[in-house]
Order: sequence, then structure tokens, then C-alpha cells
Amino acid sequence: MSLYNELKRRNVFRVAIAYLALAWLVTEVAGTLFPAFGIPDWGVRFIVILFALGLVPALIISWVYELTPEGLKREKDVVHDASVTHLTAKRLDVFTIGLIVVAFAFILADRFWLSPRHVEQSAPPAAVVTDTVQTAGSEPAESQYPPNSIAVLPFVNMSDDAANEYFSDGISEELLNLLAKIPELRVIARTSSFAYKGKDVNIADIADELNVGHILEGSVRKAGNQVRITAQLIRASDSSHLWSETYDRTLDNIFAIQDEIAVAVVEHLKITLLGETPKAQVVNPEAYALFLQAIHFSDLGTIAGNQQADKLLQQALVIDPGYSAAWSELGLNYGNKIGLGLVSQEEIYPLVLEAQNKALELDSGNAAAYSRLGWDRLIYEGDLAAAAESFEQALALEPGNATVLANAAALALTLGRAEQAVTLGELALQRNPLSPTSALYMGRTYMTNGQFDKAEAVFRKTLLLSPTRPLTRAALARALYYKGDIEEAINLIEEEPVRPLRLAVGAAMHHGLGNPAESNAALETLIEEYPKASILIALTYAMRDETDKAFEWLQQAVELEGPQTLMNSWYALEFEVLHADPRWEKILTSAGLSKQQLALIEFEFTLPEQEYSSQEGGKNGG
Repeated sequence: MSLYNELKRRNVFRVAIAYLALAWLVTEVAGTLFPAFGIPDWGVRFIVILFALGLVPALIISWVYELTPEGLKREKDVVHDASVTHLTAKRLDVFTIGLIVVAFAFILADRFWLSPRHVEQSAPPAAVVTDTVQTAGSEPAESQYPPNSIAVLPFVNMSDDAANEYFSDGISEELLNLLAKIPELRVIARTSSFAYKGKDVNIADIADELNVGHILEGSVRKAGNQVRITAQLIRASDSSHLWSETYDRTLDNIFAIQDEIAVAVVEHLKITLLGETPKAQVVNPEAYALFLQAIHFSDLGTIAGNQQADKLLQQALVIDPGYSAAWSELGLNYGNKIGLGLVSQEEIYPLVLEAQNKALELDSGNAAAYSRLGWDRLIYEGDLAAAAESFEQALALEPGNATVLANAAALALTLGRAEQAVTLGELALQRNPLSPTSALYMGRTYMTNGQFDKAEAVFRKTLLLSPTRPLTRAALARALYYKGDIEEAINLIEEEPVRPLRLAVGAAMHHGLGNPAESNAALETLIEEYPKASILIALTYAMRDETDKAFEWLQQAVELEGPQTLMNSWYALEFEVLHADPRWEKILTSAGLSKQQLALIEFEFTLPEQEYSSQEGGKNGG
């Protein structure tokens, strides 16, 4: 008898197949359940190695021994006519088929039931963050949400290592950014989507609070170079699953996964695109992992986090010098050093510009870099024309990006185009409804436009979103003051944590209530303790109708900090009392902020909903 026939007769081939099927099933079960019990990734690797080492002994045993009704016997001791290998073969076939069926059933269960169907999250109370009240127990109608709208929730980290949290968060944010490049799709910004991280809330509540028709959620499991990403697209109106997919790939394929998910979202939302679906930039996987870690540390907003982000970004750029997003993030991180008090503006700003310009040199389609460059030119240089040019580019590339819209709104306000600033700000807030920063800036814009009721509502929402946030109580007190609710404003300003602002606004409020002693005491304390707060002191004198004193401190502000110091305050309502005085036009002209000077600055863009022209005298000109 040939060796092949003898191997076949002794069921060696069947044992090998059954053994491999069993190894496959056990490995799948271990890979899914081990993380839930805190067993590290090496546990799965140990099982794989164990089965690999056991394969040869199993085959040797199947060759040497035969399973008989009396138990295992050496094959040479079994009488040929008494051999039951044919019966054992049938049993092995049934056993193998059973293993394969169970393995496939487990894979399906892992995909649709065992993998988290919903992120364990919780939102702020609905009354806090929604402008409409829904009847308790009522189901939202699909028509109440914008059809082409989506929120990308933070994907759950299913890795055994908690340190991989940065990777699951980063993948979620990268998907969000990729979808935000689609003008026809309204995508909720990261701040609002990530407000649900680690909390428990149902899909209907999320959709109601964010005003979106769809939710994208999922999980990420990373083990070495292997990644499993599960993504699910859910319709908000009935929480039904429109699509789901599990991707088992290596890190080299991570960008292809993002592209496939974006395409799937577009297809299942039945969006008709004017162009192609955006694609993720393919970069070195090792540099990409460092980039995601850097964003995690940068978002901490701490000195240590900023310094660690620097190191990680520089490492990423050594590996992949052509990584545009990493250059832009490095520029942002450099700029954050100024706010953290690590360096002076003069020392770091050249590096900020160099990094953002390098990012744009490598990728002229980098909207984030254009937006950040525009912000830098506005805040650090006071170059309104250059800032407008940068924001035009950013809006052309990503007109639905919440950060781009918010930054552009700040520029519009500085240009004196309050109506346009309201339009941009409202669009930004729609895409980032749970952001206290967006709400605070939107309230300030409403104030400048004389919409005090809206300003009050937004400031109150800001306090509910972030009860301890500085500046908010002072902002709300100002809105109430202009509405005539001075007594409530006085009570509120006493709770403002920023002392110089509390003294300045308090002095103005007491003046309005006819309490000169309290007003004078607060103003004197402000001048004594914070003599460099020239703009704030000027605002206080303006609210007290003391124009000469207001101009005196305005002039001091310009002399101390330069004309640029007026950029973010000249449009304040408190200064309206100064507008009729010739000195006002003179000081604005010296800062490049007169009406005639601002009218020469072109700022044109197209938004997803409608077109706007920001030139003076245009449809929405200031």
C-alpha cells in the first residue's frame, strides 16, 4: 500500500483537518472573549503557538494509534479485519463539520451581537442642550432631522491595553474629519460627538440633542500590527442598522478602511455628490500612530501634554517628512505654547508660520492648515486681509467644517460684518451644539448684533454645558444688563471667577443701578490691581458714560500693546457711546479698523446652504 493510501486509511488527513478547525474555533473565541476578562493579547498568541506545537504530535498519534471500541491501541496491535478506521473517519467528518459550523456561527455572533452594538455613554440632560422639547416617550420622526446629517461617536477601545485608547479615539476623529470634507453631508464636530464618550445614552436621545439623522459608531481592537475595526451606521428615527461591517486588517490598510467606511456612509445615506468621495491621505503607518498619540496628548491642554505631543509629532515627521497633517498639528501645538506660558509670541511665532506653510506646501487641500493659518494671522499679526484670504481657502475646501466656520465667524466680527458673523456662527454651532466655546462665541456675536434674547439663551446654555467655565457669567450679566435686568445681572456677576472681569462689569452694573459708591470702589480696585487691563478699564468707563476717561485708557492700551489690541474689542456695544466722538474714528484708523479700511478687505465664500458675499454693500456685508 502506498504511503498516501496508508495516511488516508489511518485518518491522518482527517485528524489534521479536524485539528485545524478546532484551533480556528478556539482562537476566534479567545480573541473575542479574552479582552472582556482582562486577559492580555499574549494569551491569544500563546493559544496559537500551543496549537501550532501540538499539530505534529497529533498527527504522529493518529498514525501510531487507532481508536477502537476498547480504546486507543497501537496500530500494529490491531488485527486488520477488526480495524474500525472507516467508522472513525465518519465520526471525524461529523466532528469537523460541526466545528466549522460552530466557528462560523460564533463569527456571526461576534459581528452582530458580541461586539458592542452601542457605545456605553451618556449625554448631558436633554433639557440642557436642545432648543426643542420633545414629549416624553415619543419617538422622533425621521423628518425632524436633516436627512444628510451624521454624528461619529467615539469608537470603543476593545484592546486589552487601555493605552490604546488614543488609537480608537484617533480613528473616530479621522473618520469624522474625512466625512466632514463632503459638502453635501452635515457632520457634527468632535467636541459634541465626543461629549458622549464613556456614558450611557440611547441613539434617539443623541440624535435629538445633536439634531442628526444618523449615527456612526463602532469599536477598535488593536494588537501589534493587527487591527479589527467594526463600524455601524444607524438611522436615528428608529435606531435601525442601515449598514455594518467588520474589518480585520493590518495597520498598513488603515487608510483603505477609512475610505471604505466613508463610501459606505455616502451610499447608504443616498447622497448625490458633486465630486468623488474624499479619500484619506496615505502615510507611513508608524508615523500615523505617533500622530494619533500626539493629538491625544495635545488635547489634554497641559504643559506636559504639549511637550509630549511635540516629541511625538517630531518623531512622526522624521519617519514621514511629507506628512502634511502632522506639520499642521505641530504648528498648532507650537501656538498653544503661548497660551500655556511656555514661550513668548516673538520666540515661537516664526515656527508656527513655518509649520503651517510647510503643511500647505505638501498638501494644498489641507483645510485645517488654512484655517489655523488664518487664525494665526488674525490673532498674532492682526493682518485681516491675509486672514481673510486663508479663511476663504479653508471654506472653499471644507465649507461644513465647524472649526473653520467658527474661526471665519470671528474674522467676520472683527471686520464689522456682524450679520455675516451670525450666519457663520450659527452654522458652526449647528455642527458643534455641545461645545461651550462655540456657544460662548455665538452669544458674543449675538450681543454685537443687538440680539440680546438670543445671546441670553446661548449664554445660559453655555453655563449648563460647562457650569464652571470662566467669562460666561460676565457675558450673561452683560446680556441681562442690556435687556434691563440689572439686578439679576449684579447677582450673577458676583459669581464670575475671573476677578478683573468681575470688577469691571460689576462697576458698570452698580453705576446702572445708581450705586456710585460700589461702582467707584470696584473700578478703583480694578485700576489698582490690574493697571495693564487697559481695554477692560476703558470698557468700564464707557459703560459709565465717562468718554474722556474711556479714550484715555484706550490710548494707553494702544501705546502699551499696539493697535492690534483693539482687534477683538472695537466692536463691543460698550464703545457705542464713543462712536460720535472724532477721537473714535482717529483711533480706529490708526489700528486699520475704520469703516473705510475694513470695506477694502475682500472676504468671499460659498456655504453649503447658500452663497454669501462679504464685501461691503453686498448681500450680507457689514
